Amino acid sequence: MKLFVSYCQYEVTAVPGAPGLEIYTLGDDLLHLNGPSRLTGFCGTHTGWIDARARVHSEPPARAEVGWDAISEATLWCPSGRLSVVGLMGGLTETLTDIAVPRGLIRVRLHARNRLREGLRTDHDPPEQHEIHVWAVADETPWRTLVADPQAREWEQKPAKAAEWAMLSLVRRRSGRPALLAALPPDPYEDSTGLARVAVVRHRAGPVELPVGVLPVGDLDIRLERIDDTTLTWSWATAADPIFPKPLTTLPDEEPSTVRLTSGPDGFTLRHEGVLGRHASAVGLIWDHLLDAPGPLPWSEPLRAQAAKAAARAERSRRLADERDAAQWGGRPPSDRMRKLPGKARSLALVDRAVLDALETLPGARCREVACWAARRAMRVAGLEGIGWIAEILTAAEAGQPLPESLGVAGFNRLLSDPDVPHTTVPMHLPGHGVSEILQQAAAFPALTALANDDPLGAAIDAAYNAALAHGDDRDRFLADLFGRVGLR
Repeated sequence: MKLFVSYCQYEVTAVPGAPGLEIYTLGDDLLHLNGPSRLTGFCGTHTGWIDARARVHSEPPARAEVGWDAISEATLWCPSGRLSVVGLMGGLTETLTDIAVPRGLIRVRLHARNRLREGLRTDHDPPEQHEIHVWAVADETPWRTLVADPQAREWEQKPAKAAEWAMLSLVRRRSGRPALLAALPPDPYEDSTGLARVAVVRHRAGPVELPVGVLPVGDLDIRLERIDDTTLTWSWATAADPIFPKPLTTLPDEEPSTVRLTSGPDGFTLRHEGVLGRHASAVGLIWDHLLDAPGPLPWSEPLRAQAAKAAARAERSRRLADERDAAQWGGRPPSDRMRKLPGKARSLALVDRAVLDALETLPGARCREVACWAARRAMRVAGLEGIGWIAEILTAAEAGQPLPESLGVAGFNRLLSDPDVPHTTVPMHLPGHGVSEILQQAAAFPALTALANDDPLGAAIDAAYNAALAHGDDRDRFLADLFGRVGLR
């Protein structure tokens, strides 16, 4: 079967679109790792068709097949039991898409031959051929070269870079997707329901020393605690001193796992048991670094850089929020109490921030007095103080009696339909909107309905604001009276 490749590459993937390790970090001339569920295969053909086929085995092949120029293999995490081989730029072949393979860890072995570069290929050369062999495995083990192409180039290996990516992938922070948007549906390719935990295995010919203690990982720690001379527990915990403005609190894995080190005639074997399958590749790359390059942790500096950027963003957001609050609240941000208060607090701040601040300092009883005083002044200036039913409501409020439940919409409708109610207009000054004319009685009446507010501060603020509105061009004089006569100093 034919597969269209681009830039001398194709991908073998079990979770399409998943973020992964940069190419050219780990691998050889045939295979490069791209993360837990993806690898890249290399061709001689830059852009065009190659022969490719996949074979799924029920058990590991006894030995590498002969007749191939290059053979390399790696372990992938395949939770869905589907594997696809696609060209780098999306070249698809139906028989190589969603191939049924075992769920869980799989070993993928690439075979290649006749990988001639396009400038060297002639019409008489055999076609380039690739085979992808797949079988189930219980352990995550490193990639390896079984047959090296004699014409292959040497690739620089970057295990520290791989370990950095691996750790950052385990402590990835939540996306910035707005909470108002519906949650994205789960990716069926990532469904690991029913799959058991796995083991990560690493072998070294020479002596190795297991790290013991705490590995700092930004806002989290990995705690490696010794059980005996050859056994550790690996567990995640939140750090005592997190480095991000909004610390990460969700652990990559809530359960501890076990690390065992055994020795034999051919060297030392580390076996990390009880690892989540989706973490196995990353944990393996981390162990490669810990076993071979003890010392500075390659993920520490990138995490500090991320934290510094996050702190700068948080400070910028805080500063912009303060500036926005200052513009919306008459010169400076409000208190938390005032910010949460419903009603006209922000509107009064834009009219006279000093009045708002003074009201906030008053005890509840004084707030009630101010609310009643402001409501009476509003009724007076609008010619409503002598309207019988309004006068009764105002007197009842001043006496501390409950107000009628119909004071809201029904009361406003009665106001507009009562033939005894005058109809006058006053100018309304709105910051940023210029001046317009409003019905004075409609502006004043909410000062009366504000008295029904159970919160004395809310009642005082709403009554004061609506009374100021009802005074039109005399608003500032009213506010001065509020300061002077009521004692807000």
